[in-house]
Amino acid sequence: MDRWQYQTVRFDLKGFMGGILDLDAFQTELNSLGADGWELVSCFDTNMSQGQSRYVIAVFKRKY
Repeated sequence: MDRWQYQTVRFDLKGFMGGILDLDAFQTELNSLGADGWELVSCFDTNMSQGQSRYVIAVFKRKY
């Protein structure tokens, strides 16, 4: 039976009201984790208020 290890990474969004993701930093982090064997399994934003986003959460897994 396969065993899995999980990691969650939070990316802060910029801008006066949030919602602006630094795509270069995001992609760099995804590539770095991928090179270490992590696979992205989910990615979602969190609601601050009235539909504005504060963070992007990325969930990764790899075999343990």
